[in-house]
Amino acid sequence: MELASSPVPPGPTACLLVVLDGVGDRPHPDTGGMSPVEAARTPHLDGLIEHGQLGQVVVVGPGIAPESDAGVFALLGYDPVVDSPGRGILEALGVDVPLAPGDVALRLNFATVDGDGTVLDSRVGRSLSTTEAQDLARAVTSADLLADHGIRAEVRATVGHRGVLWLHPLEGGALSPNISNADPFYEKVGGMGQARRPEHPRVLRVESQDATPEAYRTAEAVNLLLQRAGPVLTGHRVNARRAMGGKKIANGLLVRNAGALSVRPPTPFIQKHGVRGAALTEMPVERGIARVLGLEDRYVGPMVGDRDAGYRERARVTRELIERFPFVYVHLKGPDEPGHDGNALLKQEIVEAIDRSFFGPLLDGLDLGRVRIAVSADHATPSIVKGHSDDPVPFVLSGAGIPPVRGRSPPKFGESAAAQGSLGTRRGSDVISLLFHPELVRPVA
Repeated sequence: MELASSPVPPGPTACLLVVLDGVGDRPHPDTGGMSPVEAARTPHLDGLIEHGQLGQVVVVGPGIAPESDAGVFALLGYDPVVDSPGRGILEALGVDVPLAPGDVALRLNFATVDGDGTVLDSRVGRSLSTTEAQDLARAVTSADLLADHGIRAEVRATVGHRGVLWLHPLEGGALSPNISNADPFYEKVGGMGQARRPEHPRVLRVESQDATPEAYRTAEAVNLLLQRAGPVLTGHRVNARRAMGGKKIANGLLVRNAGALSVRPPTPFIQKHGVRGAALTEMPVERGIARVLGLEDRYVGPMVGDRDAGYRERARVTRELIERFPFVYVHLKGPDEPGHDGNALLKQEIVEAIDRSFFGPLLDGLDLGRVRIAVSADHATPSIVKGHSDDPVPFVLSGAGIPPVRGRSPPKFGESAAAQGSLGTRRGSDVISLLFHPELVRPVA
């Protein structure tokens, strides 16, 4: 069913969208045969369901396991294939790379690879510190590996093993983002990234995706850079120290989802939906989304130190934002990483911490008669899969104007209850429509 995308009706209601990154999961033996989400104690999320409705969302489409940026674009009412400028551009905007027309940016992972290009660990055991990554990035950048091809190649480390590869042509004209991925775990479809699960992952050769000289030149430049970067990384003191300490080394680069500044950027959020908005984000890619869509940017950075204190601070900032803006988007990264690592128990703990220390303070004293809240996910990251999947994710809609469903068993936030919920199965783009237009909320088959 096609839902309305007209401007939000006037009124005092604030609308809040909370995206729990990768929260969707599947039954796991470590959590008693339930999913980590179902096993988690979530009284505050359950309370939202009790005062609202529950359903599930196929975020982008059947059979598509989206990356986070694609999922967020869908939840915000955009088409990620058409509207997204690409993960590389979003990551670059999130860390203030001064992009120019003709430049290309790619998302980058430092990785552990063997001599024949087999990927041993696409995240260096998730133990590479941001400081270590910054040292490695400076070394690759300083080597000026594409100077003989008239291209300045800069690596920007962002958070942990993550980074951005920025290509700026000094001669020979503009570069093209129409190239494939070297990262075997993700496929590029238009501006959207889609997860893959290769049986024998190897660094892929980058190919041009159209017949233009610009795309061919860019693909060849990226292949050459990846080849030349290997010795720079392998011989670096950071990796020498890691090897002596028994840690995995960051001796390879995986790049994906090239993008460029668009001559037709996506419609700003305020023009598309008729309301001003703000975003509370933890990672550069979501910060980049906020910037490209014109949302007020409140970047709090990744979670460090005391998890509960961190979520309480995020709740405090969210309360502040919903007093100032009619729409607020909050993105919490926490559940995704343990899903990738196959750690169902840690994912359960993080979901409980979010419920206890984010939703608890957020809802304390909040008048749900004037605030409407949607809670969902950008994709599922089942712990038993250790990666993104196309599974539907839970969707809670509660607060002002949302009629609760009476005469049902006590609600529980989780996948099984969501599959049977009164909201039915929705598309990702339905989330923002229902959040802004409660008159459209009714049980569906």
